[in-house]
Amino acid sequence: MPSAPPAYNLFDEAWIPVRWIPHREEGDADHNKAYPPAVGLRELLLRASEIEQIAIATPPALSALYRVLYAITARVAGLDEAGPGDWSERRADLVDRAGLDPEKIATFVERHRHRFDLFDSARPFLQDPRLAEQCDPANTAGVDKLITTRPSGNNHSWFQHVNSTAPDLPTPAQAVLHLLVWHYYGPSGRCSSRTVGATKAAGSKAGPLRSTLSYHPEGDTLFETLLAGLPRPGRDVRRDSDLCPWEREELPDPAAVPPPLKGPCSALTARSQHALLLMPDATGQYVEDAFITWANQFKIPREGDPYLIWQTSKEGNPYPRPADSRRALWRDLDALLLKNPAGSTKPRRPEVFVTALEVSEELRVRALGFEQDGQAKDVQFVDAVTPPVLGLAEDREPAIAVEIGRLRLLGERYGKHLDRAVKKAWADFTEAPRIRDCTWAVDAAARYWPTAEAEFWKRLDERDFDGAAAAFRSLAERAYDTVTYGALGTVRGAKACTTARLELYGGPVKRPAKTGGTGTGTGGRSTSTEDT
Repeated sequence: MPSAPPAYNLFDEAWIPVRWIPHREEGDADHNKAYPPAVGLRELLLRASEIEQIAIATPPALSALYRVLYAITARVAGLDEAGPGDWSERRADLVDRAGLDPEKIATFVERHRHRFDLFDSARPFLQDPRLAEQCDPANTAGVDKLITTRPSGNNHSWFQHVNSTAPDLPTPAQAVLHLLVWHYYGPSGRCSSRTVGATKAAGSKAGPLRSTLSYHPEGDTLFETLLAGLPRPGRDVRRDSDLCPWEREELPDPAAVPPPLKGPCSALTARSQHALLLMPDATGQYVEDAFITWANQFKIPREGDPYLIWQTSKEGNPYPRPADSRRALWRDLDALLLKNPAGSTKPRRPEVFVTALEVSEELRVRALGFEQDGQAKDVQFVDAVTPPVLGLAEDREPAIAVEIGRLRLLGERYGKHLDRAVKKAWADFTEAPRIRDCTWAVDAAARYWPTAEAEFWKRLDERDFDGAAAAFRSLAERAYDTVTYGALGTVRGAKACTTARLELYGGPVKRPAKTGGTGTGTGGRSTSTEDT
């Protein structure tokens, strides 16, 4: 008779690393409390007002976990429906209480305890136990594939080299974080073959957050962060139909069209395109293998995620702003504060920021993402945080919010001019057939963008918006001169760099065609298209 699988209940086990608010003075009655480095879900909910933030080092795992926690918080707090009464007022009452109701937490835990066991034989947390029979047991994914920071197949090494013949087994606490990453950021393309009835397939769709950057309001405590991150449900949302995967009575039918998303809770947790099953060792202290395959053959729409900046393509289709590890967060700030920020892509600020300020005026923004392509290529994590800036939103500080947008435009303008100038100088100096990426462009960007970011935050901090164009232009000139200096020792290099320098100011003016003997051109003077 087979032995029962080991238990690892996420309500009780310490799997979420946290950073506590600095301990109180010794005279405080609570000074004898324990402050462990990691907690389970139950303690996280009970002590959210004592926790400064979650200390997960993998940005896409934190982004995914936030969405699960938002859904749980909404359920426990009764903020999963618009009524009764005013939703914002009910949330404000919770802010005044500075904590979730312990009795409601206990009720939630008791109701769903069996669905939050990582190795449960019938309904393991966010897994499909049917994969043990529907997939080839001799062709599992392996733990190196499961742990997204490890190389597998032909992927490059990120943080460590691995020996596929003797893999380093992850703990359940590590495995569950990468389980979440797969559900939200998993790749499209070939996966393990899965047979469901007459359907046998080995291809999956991309996860709902793949290659995106999501933006989360962040308060002084985790409790504030979770409340500020709650999306307001529509008037027609009902909790008995807006279900999370662990609330559904039956496992989903992989061959059927997925059930529609009926509200924020299902939208936050039920968009996965991947099915997984973790295989623990006999002790339950490690995960020794995993099945990873497709969850269904239908693409689940990702439109409406309230933590993404949505943009519009030239064809008029909405798409989320992609994660770019080279792009600093300040360049997105106006798209988070302004109702209609400038830009050809017509960016729309994340929906959650419309109501987040009701929780606190001192909210920061944390950007979390994963620079990837649509299939198997992973490039880099993205994790950045601003100072408390959400109080400067257009709804509260319209003049400053507009100036923030202008600063961003000026900073990017001279960044683009610099990029064009050094590429042109390099092409002319090396007699390249066309202007293209080059080492000068990489060097110039590395010099310009950090100084531009410092200039942006300095001016915002001092509320000094005059002369910003000249300041950014000066930074671009300094970067250009430093990068091209070595080429000035030759005639060809000096000519190339001097001519291309005009691109810093927008490029030379095109002379009007002469219409007669008394032309009105520039008289041979080379001028710029930009004088400010």
